[in-house]
Amino acid sequence: MPEQPADSDLPSRADVHEGERRGRLTRGNKAVLAAFFLFLVIMVVGSVVHLPYAVMSPGPTQDTLGTSADGKNTPIISISGLPTYPTDGALRFTTVRVEGGPGYPVDVWDILQAWIDPARDVLPVDDVFDPKVTQEQVAEENAIQMEGSQEEATAVALRAIGKQVPTHIAIAGITEASKAKGVLQVGDRLDRIDGEQIATTDAVRTALQKKKPGDTVSMTVTRKGKELTLDVPTVAGQGGRTALGVLLGLDHDFPAKVTIDAGAIGGPSAGLMFSLGIYDKLTPGPLAGGRQIAGTGTIDDQGVVGPIGGIRQKLAGARSDGAQYFLAPADNCNEVVGHVPDGLEVFKVGTFDEGRAAVEAIAKGQTSSLPHC
Repeated sequence: MPEQPADSDLPSRADVHEGERRGRLTRGNKAVLAAFFLFLVIMVVGSVVHLPYAVMSPGPTQDTLGTSADGKNTPIISISGLPTYPTDGALRFTTVRVEGGPGYPVDVWDILQAWIDPARDVLPVDDVFDPKVTQEQVAEENAIQMEGSQEEATAVALRAIGKQVPTHIAIAGITEASKAKGVLQVGDRLDRIDGEQIATTDAVRTALQKKKPGDTVSMTVTRKGKELTLDVPTVAGQGGRTALGVLLGLDHDFPAKVTIDAGAIGGPSAGLMFSLGIYDKLTPGPLAGGRQIAGTGTIDDQGVVGPIGGIRQKLAGARSDGAQYFLAPADNCNEVVGHVPDGLEVFKVGTFDEGRAAVEAIAKGQTSSLPHC
């Protein structure tokens, strides 16, 4: 039998064993591959599984003295019927971006990113949103609250320049559980309940408690200038109290037309900054004096500043957008301490007058006597 040439291309036995050895996965390679597949599974599961939490992050700020952020370049505050004056500087209202509510679920990675970011908070979703409401209901309520805050801010600012602004109780919204649908309408001005004059929301509640849930009440309302007397069914409210299932607000008779364009932003927390922005435009001389001032806080018809949620995120958002001074509601000060970003000075305010005085002092560079949080 002829011998195999030395330079034959046929593999030797050693070469075959070496190929088999190379073709097999070593224990280390198997571990790496298993870890890789586990990582892929974790990534997929982490992105698919939604968790019952809400993530609060800093949102953008908008200057009430500037123009809208929707590209239309329209003033955020427009006034007709009264003289207006030039302004200088910024009076910014602040916002919070909330993920995890109805229609906006969060996953594992959202939560992990929020936990490592000191400017973000993770809260049980039921602490932020009513578990029974839908995405549409949340948006509707936020829009109603925003509209109410703009009305009250306008009333406060106009009164601050000496104008008379009569007020009336009105229907601001009707809930899904209300039996008043089709009877009452949003915008109806409440005049009397069972013949009794109504001037405050407390008067409405007091009058309703004379009835049992399910009874009807006689309500006299003004709708588009016409007085109507209606029989309105009641429902059981919280604690078994008699209720209408409506949201009540204030309807004002303004001596001028004030329009506020806040875009898609909802909620009541911009009230203080709206009132300061309107006042600045209606008074000679720039209130902010060229300073970059931000703030937050609800405002009621009497000019009282109320607490808001997400104060830490609003502080971070304000500083990120260049604000050097911040007006915080007095009732939020305990949440402010220890969370003030570098370069931001925070002042405590409890009323419109205190907020106006703080802005005037900031404009003059005389802040040493202002109360801090």
